[in-house]
Amino acid sequence: MQVKLSVVIITFNEEKNIERCILSVVDVADEILVLDSFSNDKTQAICEKYNVRFLQHAFDGHIEQKNRAKSLANFDYVLSLDADEALDEKLKQSILKVKTNWQFDAYKMNRLTNYCGKWIHHSGWYPDTKIRLFDKRKGDWGGTNPHDKFIPQKSAKVQHLEGNILHYSFYNRGQHLKQIESFSSIGAKALYKKGKKSNWLKILIKPIARFIKAYIIHLGFLDGAAGFTISRLSAYANYLKYVKLKKLQAGKSI
Repeated sequence: MQVKLSVVIITFNEEKNIERCILSVVDVADEILVLDSFSNDKTQAICEKYNVRFLQHAFDGHIEQKNRAKSLANFDYVLSLDADEALDEKLKQSILKVKTNWQFDAYKMNRLTNYCGKWIHHSGWYPDTKIRLFDKRKGDWGGTNPHDKFIPQKSAKVQHLEGNILHYSFYNRGQHLKQIESFSSIGAKALYKKGKKSNWLKILIKPIARFIKAYIIHLGFLDGAAGFTISRLSAYANYLKYVKLKKLQAGKSI
């Protein structure tokens, strides 16, 4: 028996990416649901060119929005993608096979990231395994914003699929820095809400440890100049997050 599959995508100003994402899933999707956070670019117009359910809801967090999209899906079997992601051909064929013989509660797959035109195979960015195909009754999105992850129920059975999610992350370094500024604030607020603490020692040590982990332990140097940039900016993101957390502890705004 072939299952019906809902592909769900959350968006905000994704005119540069959304068409590629949609086109990559048309062969596997029985429904494509886009949950948009009131984009003011051409995202909606692009979606309306295709057979897409286009809904809108104010953004209140990555985890919250993905759980909302999951609940709005018409079918119990869901593939969740970000707008800057797409399926490669091997993963597409793997999903088509699963649809004809669904045996597990969730399926995980590798994600390969393109950074400023270069595919990154190290630096802690690959294989970057994610659960993205699942029975929506068998788990929910969790984690710490903005780093969401699908968390299956303890009894759930998970299988790995061949193929990659292709992640078109940043087209230039400026986009990366802009995201770091935004995500470090979200991350600091999430840590503060959980009662986590920052101090000058953490502000010094954690970025150094992050750089060593990405560049040395995860072989970032094999990614060349891009690997060095990724490792350095990853360290900077960690630094900024803990500086902002310290500000929050002092009652200051970030």
